[in-house]
Amino acid sequence: MIQDNRAAEIAARLRPRIAGLAPETRLPGVRALSQEFSASAATVSAALAELSALGLVRAEPGRGTFAVGVGETREPDFSWQNQALGSARVDPDRAARLGGYGSADHLPLSWGYLAPELLPAEELHRLASRAAKQARSWAMTPPTGSPELRRVVAAPYRADPNEVIVTPGGQQALVFAMRTLSEPGATLITESPSYPGALIAAQSAGLRLAPVPTDANGILVDRLEEELRRSRARLIYLQPGFANPTGATLSAERRARVLELAAQYGAFIIEDDWARHLGIEAQTPPPLFTAALDGHVVSVLTLSKPASPGLRLGALVARGPAAARLRASRTAEDLGVAPLIQEVALSLLTSSAWPRHLSRLAQSLAMRRDALLAALRESLPQARIAAPPRGGLHVWARLPFGTDTDAVCAAAEDNGVLVGNGRHFFVDEPPAPHLRFSFGAGTPAQFAEGARRLGALFSEGSRMHEPSAVEPGYPNAGRI
Repeated sequence: MIQDNRAAEIAARLRPRIAGLAPETRLPGVRALSQEFSASAATVSAALAELSALGLVRAEPGRGTFAVGVGETREPDFSWQNQALGSARVDPDRAARLGGYGSADHLPLSWGYLAPELLPAEELHRLASRAAKQARSWAMTPPTGSPELRRVVAAPYRADPNEVIVTPGGQQALVFAMRTLSEPGATLITESPSYPGALIAAQSAGLRLAPVPTDANGILVDRLEEELRRSRARLIYLQPGFANPTGATLSAERRARVLELAAQYGAFIIEDDWARHLGIEAQTPPPLFTAALDGHVVSVLTLSKPASPGLRLGALVARGPAAARLRASRTAEDLGVAPLIQEVALSLLTSSAWPRHLSRLAQSLAMRRDALLAALRESLPQARIAAPPRGGLHVWARLPFGTDTDAVCAAAEDNGVLVGNGRHFFVDEPPAPHLRFSFGAGTPAQFAEGARRLGALFSEGSRMHEPSAVEPGYPNAGRI
């Protein structure tokens, strides 16, 4: 978990104290501040760095940190920016929760990345050290990525290496694809519920979102056809394997129908293949890209999920004129991903450690998934989970009709538990209250304690749930 929030909190608490100090007054040392605020030295140092950037303190190595006399100042007036900027495209609430929230003290019952102990950290350290010594790690690569890495990435997609474009992470690839394959004001059809990062990527590209419901077998193809006919959309966003947040996998029958509809209506499918390496009891289905010879599918993949959140490397796979346009736009975007990162990724993907890591990861995720489900069954019987996910990282739980998920998540965070507010996974108003839980970042002990705290909140707080005699469509709701 990142600790930016904690550092910002400490900085905010220090500001009024600093304002009352005479210029050149020495502040207490980092060790003393760490004890005062019950925070790590790194967090206190980050808070002091923030204050230094604001011009409120000055750090002198070997001497300490000193208050700066800034004299009388006025509050800045940013009102002019409201008119200059116009309407905001991106939902700040979704965006604020995407990159991380909470502190190391929170129990991570909803988090989109793996726990540190599940990462191939030692292998990454070794490979990075070796890559840093290679001359080509510091040389220029093509904007689309190194030929060797593109060749490895292309293989599972049965693609030509020239159809692969390396990007700095899957999220950047989503934004890049949506912005390049459409014009502002166009419509993007998305499954609903869906990954919030895709929703804000579409907003960033200026697209109008058209949600289509899903079930345990993926997007409802009849409803998809209705939306294509109505909106004439040329862009569809799908997660065919172990979707975030539902864990659903697009069935074979629907996969074929989705491709037929894309061809019939002349639409692109952006295939978010983020869970390619996260199968547990089942292999992730073959990419839709492999069955779309005419270029109706553009695939997005990432190594940040299975390898490390710090390995910001992803890729786009596309065919035809769309691929040519993406390549040209990639050059305009920047001149490529850092060669050192590409070398580390290439070494990892071609090492004997990679399949061993994936095998161990599947076993660990199965154990943690089962532990999370058992904890929810024991302490939060109000949750209803249709079926255990067979891959991915997430569990989608429906709560009793009338539950206020905003209140649940706020109270949970106040009690040291991070859960995903189901409202953020829908384009518009959610049809029912949901929470997203994740099993990749927490331990069984954390799941048990987090579920216990959640269960206590439901028992103690009437604001969590407004009782209803009948729960539409869920006669057996309340059981996992």
